[in-house]
Amino acid sequence: MIYMIVAIILIGVGILGLVYTHFNFTKDTHGASLGPFNLSVKENQTINVPTWAGVASIALGAAMLLFKSFS
Repeated sequence: MIYMIVAIILIGVGILGLVYTHFNFTKDTHGASLGPFNLSVKENQTINVPTWAGVASIALGAAMLLFKSFS
């Protein structure tokens, strides 16, 4: 049962990886305190999801479902 759940999650993650090819997040970096003034820097980071990773995840999930159904 857990085997099928992992396979379905892999397929879902693979599909999401193909649909959303990248995602962004904001990272707080070092700040400085100068008396009453506080300085901080926020950086936008982008992470690209390779197409091969999405395809590999879908293929692995499908293979897991296929081989589990034969055994």
